[in-house]
Amino acid sequence: MQRTWTAPFAWVGRSAVETAAAFGRFGVFGARAGRAVADVATWGRMLVVQMARLGVASLPIALFIAAFTGIVLSLQASYTFTGTVPEYFVGTLVGKTVILELGPVLTGLALAGRVGANIAAELGTMRVTEQIDALETLGYDPVSYLVIPRVVAGVLMFPVVVACADAVGVAAGWVTALNLLDMSTPEFVRGLRLFFLPFDVQYSLVKAASFGFAVTAVGTHFGFHTAGGAEAVGRSTTQAVVVSSMLILVLDAFWAVALL
Repeated sequence: MQRTWTAPFAWVGRSAVETAAAFGRFGVFGARAGRAVADVATWGRMLVVQMARLGVASLPIALFIAAFTGIVLSLQASYTFTGTVPEYFVGTLVGKTVILELGPVLTGLALAGRVGANIAAELGTMRVTEQIDALETLGYDPVSYLVIPRVVAGVLMFPVVVACADAVGVAAGWVTALNLLDMSTPEFVRGLRLFFLPFDVQYSLVKAASFGFAVTAVGTHFGFHTAGGAEAVGRSTTQAVVVSSMLILVLDAFWAVALL
């Protein structure tokens, strides 16, 4: 009976200890990665390859999501504003919503699944097959060789992908307004320019860069510390996607408070 009564408290205690240990491992990993940044000769050679894999290869899914986001926003804005707000405000809602929120957040979440899972699975497989140990035996720093180029590529390429997604989302909203809402281009552009500020684009790109750092850092951390066999690789991949998705939402709220 006593064990049953204390079981919830034991679970809370174990969870707290495991969470603290996880933060400690991530802190040690971050410190090691910070020292590895100076080894440009090692990670610089891998940077362009990772930029292509993480950024260019992610464009199709990001643009697909952005296009349909712009279409839906345009249609819903027209439905909401009917009879109450001038229709050119469709352009305002599409532009503001895509650039400030849905463009970077939806793209970040999609890339958390694609990029974060890919990194965690790749590094996790290398860990369980002892390829990372082989790199250390050969005199390479695995953090410089495997972690830093992926993190730097994520920070550099996520804003590029998000900028393209923002443009496609707004363009899709414009095409929808022309063909399905009987709006003219001057009307849509009038609404688009009504409350537009250059800061909106800067805000979107800052969020994108932070999302890129979060996704790649979390993916490399969980992949690098995989222990076990194939099941452990799957577990690390799942954890990377879940944690990076949560961090994207937390960072989204943080930047809204900090910059808006």
